[in-house]
Amino acid sequence: MNNEGPAADGGLHLIPFRGLRYAPERVGSLAAVTSPPYDVVVRPDGLHHLESADPYNIVRLILPQARTAEDPHSQAAQTLERWLADGVLAADDEPALYVYEQCKGDLLQRGVIGALALSEPAAGVVLPHEDVMPDIVADRADLMRTTAANLEPLLLTYRSGGDAVGTTAVIERTVRRSPLLSTTTEDGFNHRLWCVTDPAEVAEVQGDLMRHQAMIADGHHRWATYLRLRAEHPTPGPWNYGLVLLIDTARYPLQVRAIHRLLHRLPVTEALAALAGSFRVRPLEVPLPQALDALAGAAAEGNAFLLAGDGRFHLVDRPDTALLGRTVPGGRPEAWRTLDATVLHATLLEHIWKIPDAPEHIAYIHDAQAAVTKAERVGGTAVLMHPVKEDVVRELALAGVTMPRKSTSFGPKPATGLVLRSLALD
Repeated sequence: MNNEGPAADGGLHLIPFRGLRYAPERVGSLAAVTSPPYDVVVRPDGLHHLESADPYNIVRLILPQARTAEDPHSQAAQTLERWLADGVLAADDEPALYVYEQCKGDLLQRGVIGALALSEPAAGVVLPHEDVMPDIVADRADLMRTTAANLEPLLLTYRSGGDAVGTTAVIERTVRRSPLLSTTTEDGFNHRLWCVTDPAEVAEVQGDLMRHQAMIADGHHRWATYLRLRAEHPTPGPWNYGLVLLIDTARYPLQVRAIHRLLHRLPVTEALAALAGSFRVRPLEVPLPQALDALAGAAAEGNAFLLAGDGRFHLVDRPDTALLGRTVPGGRPEAWRTLDATVLHATLLEHIWKIPDAPEHIAYIHDAQAAVTKAERVGGTAVLMHPVKEDVVRELALAGVTMPRKSTSFGPKPATGLVLRSLALD
């Protein structure tokens, strides 16, 4: 994130590890065993789709579904152990950093995967920008603790001066070689992976990254999980590191998308009635793409949301300023107080709709169409959001201010299942 000298506490410390990877001859295809990150899988539809894609799909580890009284995380650990014993997954011969490339049309993203030394936010080395939900952290911690594995890399960003030196130079040399694997997933992305084992190249990457700090783009709950598990294992060792993908956004800018809300128990008619006199509400008799365009136009002028679930869309904008003054907490930067996510949680959810931020009341869904479809299915309300600009996210992260949970979705996200980290091997 910065290119003005060493970051606090020595910067990013990335080390090689012996990656666990699928044996191509044991699976139908590498694409068929991959998955989006656990929190992007739309359950149960997406989960069933992935489970049926291949009997060894990684979703059986990251989102285990116990079909008996057995604990699902214990089931995941047994599945991992069985796949290792059967040679479905195998460890690389020596520790490595991994260069990872994603490509689709004109979009190209490259970065480096390794085990990153963990640090608290106060150290200023890895900066979060969102709050987390304790129940999700507890769930992920139990899964990682039981499997003794980092099953999917977090997505972190840093910003260099943009020159082809250090990590970038190593990446650009590496991609000229034959990859360890290459596969195209059903979303149209081509994925390629290389290993970097040469001590000089590893040192070149490490020396470069020690001059930088990073922002968590995707994986706040897993980073919080890493920190919890490190606290449980205070002796120096593998629990002091976590699996990450580092992307230099000076070379490969990420896309920022919104994460939408599904309010299970609030019908659209009740949601709209409660907004009378507090927000302007306009029905839109248009398809989803045009409705999202209207949302973007309204969001350019202030807080705006798109409600759905009754077969059409409702644009909600122009909140009462006095209402915002009473309901949005003070003592934070103006950039935080004016976020759509802040207004949604402080004003709409807590004050007007009085909905607790708990899984039985709210689901967080990355795909707008999926959110609308599910709202219509359950008779609830989908609240569609407009994405936050990356500069705002970075500004708040540098100031040490976290945004409301699930405020952003950076991408493209790394595919889960291409390389895993077993803590037993470190």
